[in-house]
Amino acid sequence: MKTILDLDTGIDDALALAYALGSPELELIGVTGTYGNVLMKDGVANDLSLLDLFGRQDVPVFHGEPHASTKDGFEVLEISAFIHGRNGIGEVDLPASQRSVDERGAVDFLVDSVREHGDDLVIVATGPMTNLAAAIDRDPEFAANARIVIMGGALTVPGNVRPWAEANINQDPEAADKLFRSGADVTMIGLDVTLQTLLTYEETKQWRELGTEAGRVLADMTDYYIKAYDTTAPHLGGCGLHDPLAVGVAVDPSLVTVIEHNMKVDVDGETRGRTIGDEVRLNDPEKNVKVAVGVDVERFLSEFMSRIGSVAARG
Repeated sequence: MKTILDLDTGIDDALALAYALGSPELELIGVTGTYGNVLMKDGVANDLSLLDLFGRQDVPVFHGEPHASTKDGFEVLEISAFIHGRNGIGEVDLPASQRSVDERGAVDFLVDSVREHGDDLVIVATGPMTNLAAAIDRDPEFAANARIVIMGGALTVPGNVRPWAEANINQDPEAADKLFRSGADVTMIGLDVTLQTLLTYEETKQWRELGTEAGRVLADMTDYYIKAYDTTAPHLGGCGLHDPLAVGVAVDPSLVTVIEHNMKVDVDGETRGRTIGDEVRLNDPEKNVKVAVGVDVERFLSEFMSRIGSVAARG
């Protein structure tokens, strides 16, 4: 299946990229950049360098929207820099790629790809939903024909940046609300399930022991991520595999248990950024969002280690 990753790279975005490249079921046709863990331009630079590292210089990368749909600029939050490092990849030093981004912008690439591939394409979005909302605005048919898996939101647990709000949704609540209300086929992989999928130093040690540069880089950046979790969420005992789980579900939807719902995002008031059922469409027989509420942790972690390991072993 053809796949586009919409990333704000980001350590767990880097792991999501490796997961996709290690999944024979997926044909990665492009990476679209967004902002969030880092500035959009820095995330795109990370994508190019990581694709070089993984030996996949054939995958094009596209500049996306640099800030939220209702704002004029973006600054990286201090907590994001603490968790992911100032460079987004745990302060690991990667050579700058000699490749350039594609001339087309991310939004045009998303629209064109959905027009061309339809049901044979899945978009996995692991940052703010700004690029997707812009694609909905650009093409009236985009929402009706796109199949999208997002890492974002929280339905049955609190948020991770505010009591009601998860980080990706909180960056651009209006964009996420537009996506949920658009009728697009969306699967929401939120904190409800991602915080059940944890990685520890025992797993990253396996990548380091491969003796490859890719294995070392993946281990170093993920150890940085785990160390940040030791400070911000010591009760978990590891780091959450947020973005890789979204890719895992794109490969195999049976990894998660879902409820079908019509969702919205609060865009005003104290609960701004909250993902919750849309009371206006509560009794609508057509439900466009599948919300993950359970995950087969053991099977996912096994798939994760196998697929990331195959990429780490190559270079």
